[in-house]
Amino acid sequence: MNRKDPAGIADALARLDAITRRLREECPWDREQDERSIVPHTVEESYELADAAQRGDDAKMIDELGDVLFQVHFLSLLLEERGTGNLAQVATDVTDKLIRRHPHVFGEVQAETSSEVRRNWDQIKRSEPGREQGLFAEVPENLPGPLYARKLQRRAASSGFDFPGVEGPIQSVRDELEELEAAGSAEERFHELGDLLFAVVNVARKLVVDPELALRAAAERFKGRVLAGSELAASEGHSWDDLAPDEQLAYYARARLSQGAP
Repeated sequence: MNRKDPAGIADALARLDAITRRLREECPWDREQDERSIVPHTVEESYELADAAQRGDDAKMIDELGDVLFQVHFLSLLLEERGTGNLAQVATDVTDKLIRRHPHVFGEVQAETSSEVRRNWDQIKRSEPGREQGLFAEVPENLPGPLYARKLQRRAASSGFDFPGVEGPIQSVRDELEELEAAGSAEERFHELGDLLFAVVNVARKLVVDPELALRAAAERFKGRVLAGSELAASEGHSWDDLAPDEQLAYYARARLSQGAP
């Protein structure tokens, strides 16, 4: 398909829509679904898409984008069946929203930096009819912890409550770490660890790094190094589970170096 082929794109989307409708009518599993049963799959597909994007795997991104696109079609079809909306309304609403929230592109507002765009976006969003009022209104509480913290921080920053640069947040991490080290009770450690994690998320926000994806990438690196260390131990006739912690750490360090990590 040509990269700029509106007719081809429209035909492909129409075929997907037709397939989605047929599945809803003829597949026993699809007939049983509603939005509550489907949305967990939508969330799962979104994470798989995020993983593909993080890895820079374009072929996988195409695959996962297709799964997410199917979710959009299916959920829109459920609205259509209830007579409360359809895919055209979903597309129209998001198009209107994008135009409304980008006045620096489609209007006369000036915004020279991404932070100004974000601030304008949040202010416009809060002024829209039907929105809950308040600085932290409509922040979903079921977001993963790092993303929930970042969204709260972004909302506060849109009101002007923010550090001017990243130096302040980095110092906050140092301060919170000291407070964690000084904590004397389990309750204090619980609260101080939360403060430390919140401060780290704030650093990620200032660096424009997604904390959820960064943490997952670090976890994947850790997993790979532990597995490589255990394989290295096995190649030398040792069982990973029988090694002392310092011996495991030595194999872990060797695996890390073999992967090019400092």
